[in-house]
Amino acid sequence: MGDGSAKASVPTAKLEARILEAVLQRESKGTSIKSINMIILKFPKIDESLRKCKAIFEQFDEDKSGAIDLKELKDCFEKLQVMFTNEEINEIFKACDLNDDMGISFNEFIVLLCLVYLLKNDHAATQSKSRMGIPDLELTFETLVESFVFLDSNKDGHVSKNEMIRAIEETKQSDGRIAMKRFEEMDWDKNGMVNFKEFLFAFTRWVGIEDDEED
Repeated sequence: MGDGSAKASVPTAKLEARILEAVLQRESKGTSIKSINMIILKFPKIDESLRKCKAIFEQFDEDKSGAIDLKELKDCFEKLQVMFTNEEINEIFKACDLNDDMGISFNEFIVLLCLVYLLKNDHAATQSKSRMGIPDLELTFETLVESFVFLDSNKDGHVSKNEMIRAIEETKQSDGRIAMKRFEEMDWDKNGMVNFKEFLFAFTRWVGIEDDEED
């Protein structure tokens, strides 16, 4: 994963800046999540919701290759009425195609949709009840955003090692070793800070969503 993220970081610098800006804007509104335990309790519902996303993924995987290519993603955005420019679609595709195989796998697709949900927070999207036409899934995405906002206690757009340790130790049920393991799972570019995209990829694994999942 580290190699893929490094390769993707250069062509998606503009997108990464937009994601950070959107995260900071969202963090200014606060979160209803008050503990790690609240997040863990939501895992079953999040898992169920994300698995329903499989049908959306299969619908847009038009050639049934098991991955969504760039053309299929553009068709997906058009059908979901997500108004991004070609440049923006290309950037978000590159940002989520971690192994540079020109295809978006299932868990990459979940992360991609959540990033789109976050970025759609601007313009006219804030005036509508559903930003992407999939309200049930968007509620789950909002839970993921709120979870990140909770972990990022200093609201700088990144989760640090100390923030992760503090959040887990506050549960009184886990020690710092668990926190370190969780943090290392998120920080796959090993720079000591976890951005929102890294958090999303780790979260899909925590709730049991895998690329090689078969229904």
